Amino acid sequence: MPGEVELRPQKNYGLYRRYFKRPLDFMISFLALIVLCPFFFLISILIKLTSKGPIFYTQLRPGKDQKIFKLYKFRTMIQGADRYQKIGVEVYENDQRVTPLGKFLRRFKIDELPQLINVLKGEMSIVGPRPSLPEYLAQYEDWELERFKVRPGLTGLAQVNGNIYLDRKERSAYDVQYVRKVSFVLDLKIVLKTIAVAFYGEEKFINKLSEVDEHVSERDAHK
Repeated sequence: MPGEVELRPQKNYGLYRRYFKRPLDFMISFLALIVLCPFFFLISILIKLTSKGPIFYTQLRPGKDQKIFKLYKFRTMIQGADRYQKIGVEVYENDQRVTPLGKFLRRFKIDELPQLINVLKGEMSIVGPRPSLPEYLAQYEDWELERFKVRPGLTGLAQVNGNIYLDRKERSAYDVQYVRKVSFVLDLKIVLKTIAVAFYGEEKFINKLSEVDEHVSERDAHK
């Protein structure tokens, strides 16, 4: 059925996930940080010149095996904006808390680039489920917790299929599908599609699920 996510478990994680994904993440993030250093410096200056507050926004997020780590972003909102952020409510481009420069950074996903530091440190991957807020942990059903079997990513399967236009369970279903089908080819497809999403906007790539299997048993999830 179009738009359906297959949630059948996958027993064999493959050589790529076991042996090659992390070294590749390290190499790409290391080289990218070197190349992007001048660009990061320019963005940092612009942030300081256009709004009050720190250059980077940091937030605690659960990573692989729900281990908490500090996530880095370029700050795109006014200082103290997170005090008014409701759990489960997405931030859209017309949000008045987003600075003019922040709108540009968010539109082209530039605000996420400091997470290359997280990738280098081994806390994240280039591709994987996007790191959620710790407050969401208590809301997840058992089948959704499978997303924590891998490192969270700079981009992921849900992010190239609508992202903020999907509800939480739809995003979780995409995340679980990724965990069970991770491969070099899938990662490459997601990276290439992410570039298209950055240029054309998430609204052009909405692929809402026609059916989300909300009853994946714990037994099936761990086969």
